[in-house]
Amino acid sequence: MSISSINTAATDISDAEWQVRLDLAACYHLCALKNWDDLIYTHISATVPGEEGRFLINPFGLRFDEITASNLVKIDLQGNIIGDQTARVNVTGFAIHGAVHSARKDAMCVMHLHNENGVAVGMQQGGLLPLSQHAMRFYQQMGYHDYEGLALSPVEQTRLLERLGDYPAMLLRNHGTLISGRTIAEAYVLMDTLDKACSFQLKAQAGGGPLNIPPSEVCAKTYRELLGDGAPEGLLEWPALLRKLDAVSPAYRN
Repeated sequence: MSISSINTAATDISDAEWQVRLDLAACYHLCALKNWDDLIYTHISATVPGEEGRFLINPFGLRFDEITASNLVKIDLQGNIIGDQTARVNVTGFAIHGAVHSARKDAMCVMHLHNENGVAVGMQQGGLLPLSQHAMRFYQQMGYHDYEGLALSPVEQTRLLERLGDYPAMLLRNHGTLISGRTIAEAYVLMDTLDKACSFQLKAQAGGGPLNIPPSEVCAKTYRELLGDGAPEGLLEWPALLRKLDAVSPAYRN
């Protein structure tokens, strides 16, 4: 399957959708630069502006660094392809995304990755500990879902959504990470924060010495300070990230 064979006709795309395509393709490339990709697996999905129940996702078989604005695939909640029928999507892989998009109206972008730091911390019974300032962004704001196998059944979807609740983040134990963002920029910035928090925890634990966890009231205070006025995160970071990407990996704009 060639990249050009699954390009979407630009004439069918509104300006609003094209902007989402640009941001989503950029998100895939940024994840690739961080080595968060897992060959051709895992996904980042985003809602299509003005088209309820329709989403953009990576074509199955391409690496994250091969994703472009034009080759993203449009699908519905069941994973059915809208438009270009030559494209392929991983319907099973979209199951988690579809469940979150359907249940959370604020879930404009859903990221599910197998990033090493997140998988490793998700294996620990204690999960993410408030050891770093980065971790405190998720203080009492993290869901956990126990591993039940590869396929996500409707019954398991219900359990996953109950455990996610209104949280922005979840650790899928023995599996990976999940972020729900109100924008693509917010989803990426939150995933970056979570990945760093997990990395710091693993490095601290590797030192072998006693760990210093701040008092609960300090953790709660820091969380409130980091949350600020509650506006979507990434507003300032995203343009800076795109400038970086344009310098090193501009193909996402194709």
